[in-house]
Amino acid sequence: MVLLLAIALALFVPGPWNLLVLIGGVFAEIGEVIWGRRLARRWRPKTGAEAMVGKRAQVSSPLNPTGQVHVNGELWEARSTADADVGETVVVRGIDGLTLVVEPAPDEGSSHRDDVDVERLRFANGGHERKEAHGH
Repeated sequence: MVLLLAIALALFVPGPWNLLVLIGGVFAEIGEVIWGRRLARRWRPKTGAEAMVGKRAQVSSPLNPTGQVHVNGELWEARSTADADVGETVVVRGIDGLTLVVEPAPDEGSSHRDDVDVERLRFANGGHERKEAHGH
């Protein structure tokens, strides 16, 4: 877009200045492309399993240890680390095939570091052994 403006401006600028306007437009266009690519990388849409992990879900059939939950308006089979009754909130910690691995949601005001525990995620996603996180 910047290059087109520079070309249009160069038509109205006299003498050697029109060449400088064109060169400036080329450099501005290169900068615009680099900036746009960086933005595109940063705002890449999340899809699949990584988009589900960390989301809150409502239990629609009792989890003991398997049942069903609603996430983003969709009904999913789920396996829980602890029993949960209909209407309770759980958090998705991983996906095993087409089954969500969930656990009871911490209180809204929770500041526990285990709320987003990378080692537990690795375990839920098929890691072989669970390492104790944070020295607990």
